[in-house]
Amino acid sequence: MGSFRLFTVRGIDVKVHLTFPLILVWAAIQFGYLGQSGFSASGALFGVVVTLLLFVCVVIHELAHSLTSTWMGYPVEDIVLFPLGGVSQIEKMPEGPGEEFLMAVAGPLSNVAIAIVLVAISLFTPQSFVGSLRRIATNPAGLSWQDTLPYLIFTNLGLAVFNLIPAFPMDGGRVLRSLLATVMPHARATDLAVRIGQACAWLIGLGGLLTANLVLILIAIFVYSGAAQEGRMLRIKSILGDMRVSQAFSRDVRRVSPDDPVSRAADLTLESFQADFPVCDEGRLVGLLTHKNIVQALKTQRSDTPVREVMETEFPELRLDDELFEVHQQMRETGLDALPVVDSGGFAGLLTSRDVNEAYQLLSINQQLRERLQRV
Repeated sequence: MGSFRLFTVRGIDVKVHLTFPLILVWAAIQFGYLGQSGFSASGALFGVVVTLLLFVCVVIHELAHSLTSTWMGYPVEDIVLFPLGGVSQIEKMPEGPGEEFLMAVAGPLSNVAIAIVLVAISLFTPQSFVGSLRRIATNPAGLSWQDTLPYLIFTNLGLAVFNLIPAFPMDGGRVLRSLLATVMPHARATDLAVRIGQACAWLIGLGGLLTANLVLILIAIFVYSGAAQEGRMLRIKSILGDMRVSQAFSRDVRRVSPDDPVSRAADLTLESFQADFPVCDEGRLVGLLTHKNIVQALKTQRSDTPVREVMETEFPELRLDDELFEVHQQMRETGLDALPVVDSGGFAGLLTSRDVNEAYQLLSINQQLRERLQRV
């Protein structure tokens, strides 16, 4: 959603988010005015070109993660490029320390490898390599086209170092957790890695405040929130990890047929507060009518529009023995608040985000209830 595919590598789609051009606009402005008395078209073009080349390196970085992940048996849905970097959508993160370590270091190592290759290429160019690096580090306003290779070398090494900061969501956070997990349980390793990451965020933020560096402050906020998110996911997994769909889904739910008008679903929502409806034809599940579908249809179409014209036809189907935590992740990724549960090929009920939240709240405050359910 909000992105389009550029190409595919070994079954992995590489996509660009619709907001990606913003980084090119920023680069054109930044380099177009950098050290200039007025706007320089050559400087703006230089900024756009080196930014695009840098994102080629970002794609290689993410492909290193993704190909390592698929090689170890963990499928990757796609890679999405955002203005601030790329994200590999890995369906399930490895929990084995060795596997997580290999997958995490693959990205930074690819940037180091790129830098080494570019250094080798630069040996055959006439410009002063050392002089270019000095300008990049001390006077970026003086960059020109001859500094392209050194700039890419410098930024690739910077990407490798930045990604190895021992804090989530950077690769360094996963490297740290994988190392800690060799001497302690995975949950304890995650908790300790989260705390270390948040401490790093405070240090980065303090450095940004002392030097009045807005970029460092933004990085600190990014690192702290990423570590906090990983901590929240750890807590959710520790509570829901042993739960199954069969222990939380709603069995007695209202259904609609493909030929029912959308207004019937709206009436059922008002009567029962059920927001999402399975669409069944002679007992067979054929679709899913979401609350969003109902609202959109009532806004833009007639209230007697048949359900079949607005329902979802592509959605995951859950099994009774599916892990509740994995399904929770799946619901977040698909953006659906309810998913149908099937048993022996027939519709059995709905699992809603409300069901998951209620299970989490009850189990998080009652240890005895959690232990009893885990024995079921």
